[in-house]
Amino acid sequence: MRKIFKSFIALSLATSMVLSLAGCGNSSKKETFKEDEVVIGERTQADWIDTAIIYEVNVRQYTNEGTFAAFSSHLERLKNMGVNTLWFMPIYPISELNKKGTLGSYYSIRDYKEVNNEFGTLDEFKELVNKAHEMGFHVILDWVANHTGWDHTWITEHSEYYAKDENGNIISPLNTDWNDVAQLDYTNNDMRTAMIDAMKFWIDDIGVDGFRCDYAQGVPLDFWEQARTELDKVKPIYMVAEDGTNSDSLLNKAFDSNYNFELYDALKLASSVPNTADKLESYIKKDLPYGAFKMNFIDNHDKNTYDGTLADRFGEESLGALYTVVFTAEGLPLIYSGNEEDSDISLEFFEKDNIDFGDYKYEKLLTDFCTIKTENEPLYTGLAGGKVRMITNDNKSILSYERVKNGKKITVVVNLSNKEQTVKYDKKISKGNILLNGDSTGIINDEKTTLNTKDLNTLKPFEYYIILSE
Repeated sequence: MRKIFKSFIALSLATSMVLSLAGCGNSSKKETFKEDEVVIGERTQADWIDTAIIYEVNVRQYTNEGTFAAFSSHLERLKNMGVNTLWFMPIYPISELNKKGTLGSYYSIRDYKEVNNEFGTLDEFKELVNKAHEMGFHVILDWVANHTGWDHTWITEHSEYYAKDENGNIISPLNTDWNDVAQLDYTNNDMRTAMIDAMKFWIDDIGVDGFRCDYAQGVPLDFWEQARTELDKVKPIYMVAEDGTNSDSLLNKAFDSNYNFELYDALKLASSVPNTADKLESYIKKDLPYGAFKMNFIDNHDKNTYDGTLADRFGEESLGALYTVVFTAEGLPLIYSGNEEDSDISLEFFEKDNIDFGDYKYEKLLTDFCTIKTENEPLYTGLAGGKVRMITNDNKSILSYERVKNGKKITVVVNLSNKEQTVKYDKKISKGNILLNGDSTGIINDEKTTLNTKDLNTLKPFEYYIILSE
């Protein structure tokens, strides 16, 4: 694990590095800070995040059975694909009162310390977590701290935990259509304590490794900071915020990362509107609080259910180019349930659905990307990887950049248009081996052959290159 220090320099950014030499050529680095530097926070960051690839698991829709046991049979396949971190969408009992649809929303929770019996038992989930750990996975849970379902025990036993209107009635979250849930009141300290206790239960008793926190901006920042401090006392964890405001404040002391919604929108624009690849630059190398990073994606449960399939949103022929950016830009990549099967899957939210696995059309492509991400240090996440350095070119449909770490360089060139493009670069592209080359028709080369740099001057529709130089 590593300690992440957040600092504010009041008068000066001056920092001096003192190098002390000790016998046999060993050295250690000491940072000496000016007196006008005020340390305002610290959190622990788990080392396994460096190479994490998150796979979002929708248990209900993953198999015909929709159970923990049925999903468990896919672990070996996911491991072989290169996935190493499992994010389970909410697995808790779903409230019956005011529920939406036939089965209700995962995000309307009746009990924070139990599991939905349609999925299995708590012991079965713990067995799944243990099996995943034995296979080298880490496991994070979806956490819904802003609200509960209407038949959560707190409603009757601790009504003071909830926000109320002027007549004393518990309310749903304001300015939403979430009438199946009740808004919690974070001015109540006892409720805060109970919430953190529930989160500790899953880390301490069940062994999970972190949380994806739903609607994080709806909960006061000081609660998240309080929770993170307490949870880190149990073990180093990973926390990612679903934050529609893209606020950096959550990333100072509470969360390791948040969603890269801006990158998603820019990729959607670039893949459909000519000459807009340059809009991506600020989102693949965005400055963030020290040690923080984005979670990059082109699919998740919200986009998949409400905005259509990957093919609907981006076009099937663009996916290789888009995944290139997701896996090689600064940040951590996300894969959603079924992305490896096909691009025409859109899963129901309140009703039973099923991923009809069998063709695994994109499994080879995603396996290549996972391997490249985890085996090349420049592409590691956060502080462990290299910063993006843009390579300027004369074509606004072409995105080109490099990342360097410890003598290794990864160069990325992507045509984000559906037309052949010619391009010139403002610097010579380093010679090296092609880790992956593909286009709108699929994978062309993943055999680590030597790059002919002239090939980078004419790119086929949605063609992409990932190149390693040492």
